[in-house]
Amino acid sequence: MFNFEKKVVIVTGAAGTLGEATARAFYEAGANLVLVDLEEERLEKVYGDSLDPNRYLYVAVDLTDADEVNGMVGNAMDQYGRIDVLANIAGGFTMGPPVHETDEKTWDFMLNLNARTAFLTCRAVVPQMLAAGAGKIVNVGARAALAGSANMAPYIISKSAVIRLTESLAAELKHKGINVNCILPGTIDTPPNRESMPNADFEKWVPPADLASVVLFLASPAAKSVQGAAVPVYGRS
Repeated sequence: MFNFEKKVVIVTGAAGTLGEATARAFYEAGANLVLVDLEEERLEKVYGDSLDPNRYLYVAVDLTDADEVNGMVGNAMDQYGRIDVLANIAGGFTMGPPVHETDEKTWDFMLNLNARTAFLTCRAVVPQMLAAGAGKIVNVGARAALAGSANMAPYIISKSAVIRLTESLAAELKHKGINVNCILPGTIDTPPNRESMPNADFEKWVPPADLASVVLFLASPAAKSVQGAAVPVYGRS
């Protein structure tokens, strides 16, 4: 459906369930990949020998560390000389106590994991895209980020920040050939979610491959007129 031949795509959180689905979808569409995760061993375990060694680069990065993020982008440029797409998949979720019982460690963990990582990766990639006069960025927000809810404040606020970051970047970059959008997943059908909610109706959840398809659409020429969107992908839940 989509053609990303000769395009270079950075996928953060590439060892996770959604990251892997997204990376493999781009790979099948012809892209060269920069696969980013906290540990290279995790990437090797997920991908093994399934990829053409000429079409991917593993980069182990702490995405909350600005210097490491900048280094990752430098490695990508050294390897391929261009960055066409940033698929910002890295992030995570934890429930928490009520706000008045939330400690700073929990607050900082969620804000760093979801908002800081998106900010640092976008900040590092945008100058390369500006120099090229083109680029696509797709971030991952969350359905839950649209309204407050009990015992989820740090997560909700961190993902709300991703949505506002997406909108702000889009406003700054839409006249410079760069599209910035985000997706809002509902509950994703992953092994950890199944384990934590064994009595749920998994058929109503969103398959990772379906989310990956939306990411590819937003990164494709078909979405050239889509700017600053927060696209709901809720499945049937």
